[in-house]
Amino acid sequence: MTKRPDLLTKGDKIGIVATARKISIEELSASIKLFISWDLVPIIGKSIGAEENQFAGSDKERAKDLQYFLDNRAIKAVFCARGGYGTVRIIDMLDFSLFTENPKWIIGYSDPTVLLSHIYFNYNIETIHGIMPINIETDDFFSNAVISLKKILFEGENKKVYKKYIMNREGEAEGELIGGNLSVLYSLLGSNSFGDTKDKILFIEDLDEYLYHIDRMMQALDRAGKLKDIKGLIVGALTDMHDNAIPFGRSAEEIIMDNIKDYDFPVAFNIPIGHIKDENQACVIGRKTILIVEKDKVIIEQ
Repeated sequence: MTKRPDLLTKGDKIGIVATARKISIEELSASIKLFISWDLVPIIGKSIGAEENQFAGSDKERAKDLQYFLDNRAIKAVFCARGGYGTVRIIDMLDFSLFTENPKWIIGYSDPTVLLSHIYFNYNIETIHGIMPINIETDDFFSNAVISLKKILFEGENKKVYKKYIMNREGEAEGELIGGNLSVLYSLLGSNSFGDTKDKILFIEDLDEYLYHIDRMMQALDRAGKLKDIKGLIVGALTDMHDNAIPFGRSAEEIIMDNIKDYDFPVAFNIPIGHIKDENQACVIGRKTILIVEKDKVIIEQ
């Protein structure tokens, strides 16, 4: 059973750190207002405003900044400020020994899938796949993405009913939820950041990918044994997919279904999680999850 960090309460301190692409303090202004409206105390990391080419400072600087928040017992949650690319460059520099003694929420998606997956497979601690500060705007304070994140952080509540999708495969499954960004998971194959998927429910989403690469990644996951023993598959947003001049001939959803046609686990497509503005609904990586795919709806309960 996974370890669950404590729920947040008023007055808690939270950290904001850039593990990947650079970001300015100005780009965080709306999220800081949001967190203050939740009666939280945002602590801004030294990586915010730092710069080395496209990164938020050097690998060593970003790792040191995240390490500070992992180790600081007064910090109750750590928000990855944004995605991009770079978290994988620092993951092996981090020491999680104090973090495992005093677990706290780590929140992010996209490139920070590295962090979420690594923490689950190595330390069995729950994390949150959810909206990041870069995504928060002043008029987003009551979006589904923000509301779902707040409920998990303050109430632990996460049961949702979603619309049917024509390609769904009916059935029921129960298992700990793993996954995140498909491209990032593909890049983690063969490492200790992406372990045994047996009896798990896998979640995938992606952005700005070519259709043939969706097929390549699904083929790789299957050949690595990551699909054959899962209990269920949740497919989130597949946003801004591209095709070549010579068409691949299938949609991203059709490609995924083709790669799992030999298995009989339930599949839920078009779940609003991932790269979709205002609708990126939070979910808990590592938590026991019930997936029910019916003819007219999908129920996901954590």
